[in-house]
Amino acid sequence: MQAVVIKTFGSPDGMSVVDIPTPTPAAGQVLITNAAIGVGGVDAVIRRGAISGYGFEEGFVPGSEVAGTVTAVGAGVAPSWVGRRVWAFTGTGGGYVEQSVASVEETLPLPESLSSTDAVTLGSSGMVAHFALAHAHFAPGETVLVRGAAGSIGIMAVQLAASAGAGAVAVTTSSAERGARLRALGATHVLDRAGAGDTAAPPNYDVIIDIIAGPDLPTFFDKLAPNGRVVTLGIVGGPPPADFGMRLIAAFQRSLSFATFSADSIPLADRNTVRTNHFAAASRGELQTVVHECLPLDQAASAHRKMDAGEVFGRIVLTP
Repeated sequence: MQAVVIKTFGSPDGMSVVDIPTPTPAAGQVLITNAAIGVGGVDAVIRRGAISGYGFEEGFVPGSEVAGTVTAVGAGVAPSWVGRRVWAFTGTGGGYVEQSVASVEETLPLPESLSSTDAVTLGSSGMVAHFALAHAHFAPGETVLVRGAAGSIGIMAVQLAASAGAGAVAVTTSSAERGARLRALGATHVLDRAGAGDTAAPPNYDVIIDIIAGPDLPTFFDKLAPNGRVVTLGIVGGPPPADFGMRLIAAFQRSLSFATFSADSIPLADRNTVRTNHFAAASRGELQTVVHECLPLDQAASAHRKMDAGEVFGRIVLTP
């Protein structure tokens, strides 16, 4: 079967399309013939070589979420799974292939009215956004700033904060066109990447959901209200400065907080419950998925080039 592997970490040019054997599901696993594969920001971070120590080596297959049809099951898995349309989390890799194996415990049935493309756009991003807001102790009426709102997690954070009764939902993004799209999804104020450009926006925020990190992260601590909280979900902009915490110390009397968040800290049952609820909400039109583009599997490198260039609004989906 066809697969995309990382032969050299760094630029997308280090990705190659190869033929590998079709996997056999082990005990507790299902084999899924993929109809859609999500291309996530973490895939790009791994491909760049920014994450080490997790066993990533040449020949690594990126991709963590897929949707399709179960075609075989391993020992201990009910045969009734065969033929079901599902979404699945494949782990830190193993998704950019025509057929994936996944633990049945991380495989969820899909509503008939929800497409596979929508499922891989929502499955991880909505869950991460939900628990990130909870990690920030967000409460209705509070103001929220989503930094890096054009990605799938940011888009979901905007919708979830707005629907939960945020007093204001500001976003940082790179263009007026993107800002207009984010307003249609629930944003009330649109800022540039530096956090400026909207004189009507709140000067300070109770919660900042940050997907970027990078060298400018400390400047956003200045945008926190007293008792404000920043939760960082990723480092798509690179790591922050080594001394970034000194900005918090300098504002000691305002009782500001900084936290990181990984969905790995959430029990699997809770993750699955939120994902199931989100799939149902999307099938009813209560959550909007945003697909930037669908590309064939063998154009995965092109998808990564678009991400590196900052061209993507929403999520790119690969189709075998």
